[in-house]
Amino acid sequence: MELMKNMVLLEIKYCESRIVPKFKNCSNMVFLSFLQALCDVSLAQKSDVDKAVAAAKEAFEDGEWGKMNPRDRGRLIYKLADLMEEHQEELATIETIDSGAVYTLALKTHVGMSIQTFRYFAGWCDKIQGSTIPINQARPNRNLTFTKKEPIGVCAIIIPWNYPLMMLAWKTAACLAAGNTVVLKPAQVTPLTALKFAELSARAGIPKGVVNILPGSGAVVGQHLSDHPDVRKLGFTGSTEIGKHIMKSCAVSNVKKVSLELGGKSPLIIFSDCDIDKAVSVFFNKGENCIAAGRIFVEDSIHDQFVKRVVFEKMKIGDPLDRSTDHGPQNHKTHLEKLLEYCQIANMEGATLVYGGKQVQRPGFFFEPTVFTDVQDHMYIAKEESFGPIMIISKFRSGDVDDVLRRANATEYGLASGVFTQDISKALYVSERLNAGTVFVNTYNKTDVASPFGGFKQSGFGKDLGQEALNEYLRIKAVTIEY
Repeated sequence: MELMKNMVLLEIKYCESRIVPKFKNCSNMVFLSFLQALCDVSLAQKSDVDKAVAAAKEAFEDGEWGKMNPRDRGRLIYKLADLMEEHQEELATIETIDSGAVYTLALKTHVGMSIQTFRYFAGWCDKIQGSTIPINQARPNRNLTFTKKEPIGVCAIIIPWNYPLMMLAWKTAACLAAGNTVVLKPAQVTPLTALKFAELSARAGIPKGVVNILPGSGAVVGQHLSDHPDVRKLGFTGSTEIGKHIMKSCAVSNVKKVSLELGGKSPLIIFSDCDIDKAVSVFFNKGENCIAAGRIFVEDSIHDQFVKRVVFEKMKIGDPLDRSTDHGPQNHKTHLEKLLEYCQIANMEGATLVYGGKQVQRPGFFFEPTVFTDVQDHMYIAKEESFGPIMIISKFRSGDVDDVLRRANATEYGLASGVFTQDISKALYVSERLNAGTVFVNTYNKTDVASPFGGFKQSGFGKDLGQEALNEYLRIKAVTIEY
């Protein structure tokens, strides 16, 4: 596998019952959640991007990967998934110390779903096919028209820091299954599992140049990938602001294909007839979750009961490597400061702080699970995403379904949404009218590798997961033959 210059593979050593990664020949510092220097990671520059893209282009056009039978390609991806499963505890530990996710969640979700994703798309490799199309024929001529689905070529993928390995898997698995080569930029603050993934890819037999990992900044690596004329597709998960910038760059450079999974302010509507014990918390993965229920509307007759249950929910905050911990540190200092500012604005605008709102007094970027009530539609916290463990609760009048739907849809985002009710007719009515790419009914955060995921409006376009994700990494060619 060809990576950027001076890239090294990840070693693991045991040190005081902690698994600590070691890197050599590095320059960009990464920090552990409790402010201990973890390791150094190479910082890619524009020249490294050029080398990686050239390697990916050569592998696609002239290498073994571009000529490989789709079924053989699937076997290699299956083998990669098997290796990831063999190393799942190692990957989960790296993910925990890199992102702050609690180990139990990292093992089950961050790593577990990543393995499932590669296996799912490995099965699609030999099932990508076109169709025959009847066309009008001018007699006596006869014509056959058919379509072919082909890989695009060199694809760039830029992923965020909240689910480092899982976001890599969601995009890379479909990209490779379609027959493309990839240059991936992990988030600057969470590059470690991507580097371990590169090692496992090489061990699985993925040919040289097919997978390229470039740790570095968005301003340098991300921008150059957007501008690069040999990159034919870019998949991005991140903020709406950066997504808009990437769209412009991709259009100006070579009109490359783009798919974007951007910000969200996902509404959750909780009716009085719901099973309140199943009502959701936004504290999953410390709230660093793109589909977190960013605005919760609770029917007024159960509002106080719901708030009490949320406030008295017991969560252990602490070392994410401790198997009994429920809530780990936020990913990095800048994000913690953003959450503190978010709460200050909420207080100034008149929202009621019921619980939390402060940094936990211990080393590291720990932030208390936080609950605000009496949130009015005009407030900043009602409109903007916190991307943290902050629950925003508003009341709605009993029986006024259309009004709460109007309020829920009054956002420029449309990533996800949800409804809790025992009335199936009400559930279907609400889910039909919620303007979001995913609607959960009597559940939340339940994603699956076979179900397409993506947003509407300023939450982006294009799909990850499911058969639909393959279309993001394929081009369709129509062929007409006269005989």
